[in-house]
Amino acid sequence: MTIDEAQKQVDEWIKTIGVRYFSELTNMACLTEEVGELARVIARRYGDQSFKKGENDNLEEEMADVLWVLICLANQTGVNLTEALRKSIEKKTLRDKERHINNPKLH
Repeated sequence: MTIDEAQKQVDEWIKTIGVRYFSELTNMACLTEEVGELARVIARRYGDQSFKKGENDNLEEEMADVLWVLICLANQTGVNLTEALRKSIEKKTLRDKERHINNPKLH
């Protein structure tokens, strides 16, 4: 699935099953919540914390939840994520083409 296809599929789901998009502000709050849930799993899987009884090691699910809400926000605000990502990669390549290769901390 491409990013464009994902945007279209989420939009179709929202319009047929989800009734309507939540407001942009609500979705921003939902995105923050989902990022927190992803952070909890990462802290337990890769950090110093351990899973509590009943908590799941559901890294893929939490990443997908973050992506879902981000796609909702993109759809609502008219952002083409494919084009936005392309521009971001181009910007980072121009800005950082020598920065990282010359960073001794990365070698």
